[in-house]
Amino acid sequence: MRTNVVRSILLLLFFSTHIVFAQKGIKIAKLKYNGGGDWYANKTALPNLIKFCNQELNMSLFPEEDIVEVGSSDIFLYPYIYMTGHGNVVFSEGDAENLRKYLQGGGFLHIDDNYGLDKFIRIELKKVFPDLELVAIPFDHPVYHQKFDFPKGLPKIHEHDGKPAQGLGLFYQGRLVVFYSYECDLGNGWEDQRIHNDPEEIRQQALRMGANLIAYSFTSSF
Repeated sequence: MRTNVVRSILLLLFFSTHIVFAQKGIKIAKLKYNGGGDWYANKTALPNLIKFCNQELNMSLFPEEDIVEVGSSDIFLYPYIYMTGHGNVVFSEGDAENLRKYLQGGGFLHIDDNYGLDKFIRIELKKVFPDLELVAIPFDHPVYHQKFDFPKGLPKIHEHDGKPAQGLGLFYQGRLVVFYSYECDLGNGWEDQRIHNDPEEIRQQALRMGANLIAYSFTSSF
């Protein structure tokens, strides 16, 4: 019953946001968290992904992302929230509860390990959903088959430890609420080409997968 109430409130806020930004576009956000990790990494990533989604998916996203704190009520204004960084993450009890309500109510969190986030975020996710485990997302899941088809799952953008890219997720009541791109550096592939000097095909693969995540978050919520 409580989950349904939260979902209804989030739905109301979401559509209110649609009305407010009808002339400018719907907004997505980057998550600001405590602990000292560089939550602000990949500065050019989301603007480039937004531009790609507006062009390729005919969306009307606002050209720049907002910044939202994990414990803020403003988190409920965004259908898609992006989290990245290389270092430490700490969620307070209030942060974890707020994020849990957001995800239970229809929100979607994309965590993108920028190399170094993994050992911290796994601990903090347990505060959010103590009973849920990160699992490998099957290659036939709809998140890999929106406009762009990824029959082998997450593309590999950058090498670090020689491990394959993994798409991991948390499922709440059967719905994918957290997508965790691990050993991939997906957001690096969204950045301006001059930053990492990646081949254009690699960048396109990253942008296409990112567009799938945006599209999925908009269609799976609520």
